[in-house]
Amino acid sequence: MKIVNEKTPGYVLLSLWVLFTIVTLIWIAFASLSTSRAIMQGKVFTFPEGIHPENFARAWGANNISVFFFNSALYSVVGTFFSILISAPAAYVLARYTFIGDKAIKSGFIMAMSLPSIMIVLPLFSLATQLHLTGTKIILLILYSCMAVPFTTIFLITFFANLSKTYEEAAAIDGYSPMRTFWTIMLPLAQPGIVTVGVFNFMNIWNEYFMSLVFGSSSKNMSVGPGLKSVLASMQYTGDWGGLFAAVLIVFLPTFLIYVFLSEKIIAGVTGGGIKG
Repeated sequence: MKIVNEKTPGYVLLSLWVLFTIVTLIWIAFASLSTSRAIMQGKVFTFPEGIHPENFARAWGANNISVFFFNSALYSVVGTFFSILISAPAAYVLARYTFIGDKAIKSGFIMAMSLPSIMIVLPLFSLATQLHLTGTKIILLILYSCMAVPFTTIFLITFFANLSKTYEEAAAIDGYSPMRTFWTIMLPLAQPGIVTVGVFNFMNIWNEYFMSLVFGSSSKNMSVGPGLKSVLASMQYTGDWGGLFAAVLIVFLPTFLIYVFLSEKIIAGVTGGGIKG
């Protein structure tokens, strides 16, 4: 009973947070189907002027949400893919082999994770300007791919370190080289960890704001973060609040669906990193 009582405040706070989140999402969903007048009058749950699904079509087209959406999808997919492609081999080597400078490399990745974006944005912008990459999608693809490498590598180091070495020993007996062992055996075994860190990276890139704002330069290159801000700024002239909340739902839907369908793999990946195989 004492243990239950000690945990009760935590459960209460967690329940309140979940309840608040659910109520907020439900309100946004109803607002996305309402008119601006109903939203301003606080009558989103009664639909006094009817249901308006056309808000989604208007948000998708008129407010450039489709452009921001596909930009974010491109940045998130490409950034996640290349960050894992770079980080997985590096994490495997750092987890399995000891060599001069390995601890310094790990410490470097941890230090890179602690650097705020605002500290590196000016040098990066200067370099991008010299290379004539500002205002293009290429610079954002490069930045998102590289910025995710430290976290991805550190996460996968722990995961690879806790995989049993018997697989590699058996592969060596069969004549597999270390590289072939990694790509054909160890990488598939690390799938839960790769899926987990991939989902984290996808969500981080999808929701990223600062880099897209600085390097995107124009609406044709912006992701959903700065894009939604520009839509919100236009509301003071159009007053289309129903379209705004429809845009919010459109932007929120991909990450929500990814979590719903991959939640079991995410949990397996997080817990698997702490279990010795």
